Amino acid sequence: MKKSNIIRSILVLIISISLISTANAFSQKPKNTSISNLNDDDLDPLVDIEVTVEITKIRSLEKKDNHIPAIEKIDWLSDPDFYVKIFINDQVSVSQTWHNTKYVYDPQFSAKLNVPDDEEFVNITIQLWDKNIGRDQLCDISSDYEGLKDSYDIELKYDIKTGNWFGDDYISSEPVNFDLSGYGRLNGCDDNSIYQRDRDCELWFNIYQNDYDGDGIPYWTEFNIYNTNPEFDNTGEDKDNDSVPIEWEHKWGQYFSYDWHEDEYYRIWFYDPFKWEDHKNIDLDRDGLDNIEEYLTSDWGSDPFRKDLFVELDQMETSPTGEKSILPEESKELLRTVYDRRNIVYHLDDGDMKGSDMIPFEELSEYDSLQNMYWKYFLHEDVNNWRRGVFHYGLVVYQAPHNGFVFWGGVGPYLDSFQISSKGMEEKSSKFLLEKNTVYASAYMHETGHTLGIFNGNTPGCDDNSGAYPWQLNWWRWRPYKSVMNYGYMYQMVDYSDGSRGKNDFDDWDRIDLTYFQREMW
Repeated sequence: MKKSNIIRSILVLIISISLISTANAFSQKPKNTSISNLNDDDLDPLVDIEVTVEITKIRSLEKKDNHIPAIEKIDWLSDPDFYVKIFINDQVSVSQTWHNTKYVYDPQFSAKLNVPDDEEFVNITIQLWDKNIGRDQLCDISSDYEGLKDSYDIELKYDIKTGNWFGDDYISSEPVNFDLSGYGRLNGCDDNSIYQRDRDCELWFNIYQNDYDGDGIPYWTEFNIYNTNPEFDNTGEDKDNDSVPIEWEHKWGQYFSYDWHEDEYYRIWFYDPFKWEDHKNIDLDRDGLDNIEEYLTSDWGSDPFRKDLFVELDQMETSPTGEKSILPEESKELLRTVYDRRNIVYHLDDGDMKGSDMIPFEELSEYDSLQNMYWKYFLHEDVNNWRRGVFHYGLVVYQAPHNGFVFWGGVGPYLDSFQISSKGMEEKSSKFLLEKNTVYASAYMHETGHTLGIFNGNTPGCDDNSGAYPWQLNWWRWRPYKSVMNYGYMYQMVDYSDGSRGKNDFDDWDRIDLTYFQREMW
């Protein structure tokens, strides 16, 4: 053999071995990676690293209940005056004050700090404050049970190598260790203070660093773990063809575990962007959404390790004489609050995002008309529309045969849809001098409860027509069952019962089945 041919053969062999090694590098990496076993000299040579903490949403979780004195308010005489403090490596940034509001949906506040490029962890503390004359007060966004002032703080460590964080907010793929409020969401009710005045709030946030290619996967991970090009944007790539892109599997596919014997943290990598995984059949939080659906709903803030409840709200156009068939904005807030306190995060698609349309007004919506709305406005005439089995469908129409009820959508054997009638809600509010926002929210929550599996058959105090008024036989019998599912409380409160009141009370919150609306009913 000629010398040139020998050299050519050797070069081909070297290149082939190199390609095979690169292709198999990710699958050969250890699943438990020590945080100190790879080069730390410069964690990102392409940029001067800056870490940003962004606040995306703030909500008071104070409880409004016509049957309990208003002792759960954050401020006695007004709504809160929120502001945020963020500490990054002990450097503090303070937001503006959002005056007299319970809900801040577009804070437009973030804190940024240039951090050392050779230090892996960044220390971060988040505080939510209520401004008062004389003395400001910390609001509770923590799961600490101690009740001390400093237990309201959130302390985190952000990892420059992977772009993830841990501490008082974290990811874990092990159900026994789930952060029930979710990743990037804080809930002051996690210390079991739902029915106490503890200045409970929820706060949504994100932490990230500047990244040369803008795909959100830090240089260190791309270079050492994924073997991808840190100068090329990999967003949207699905190399393993499992219907979930690399950026989603990266964000949710790793967490930190502490080894007490070695006094060392380890990264646990459990989703591999280069290896097919059966995301269609993975639902670790048991909320009825598989990982592909969790990805499809990620713009709404879904979390594969925390329960999410999705409802599409469709409403009717104003009548020729001015009657409106809409769910009041404060009713929506009441619904969000009551579910969010329990870490069943409530996502109401009311038209701000694609999928909802206003329905032409009609005087009376019979069953066949409701089914037509389901087909046209929910499924958009597509029997395979991915939203069915992800979203519940809750209509507000002007008038129907009953003020509210669950109905079969006419497509598939699923009980996933319901309606309430604005005419009935207005009449209830006027006739019994009830607060209108509560009336609407209570009825909407009641009908949602049926799509979550709560019925008279498994909960005797639910839908008992003989327990709606004090002069009826079962009204006193079901008084302990303090729930919107009980006609004796419906329209007057917005909550399910927790079963804590003894005999004839029922634990609706524990009874909820978030997969019920996906089941075949016959």
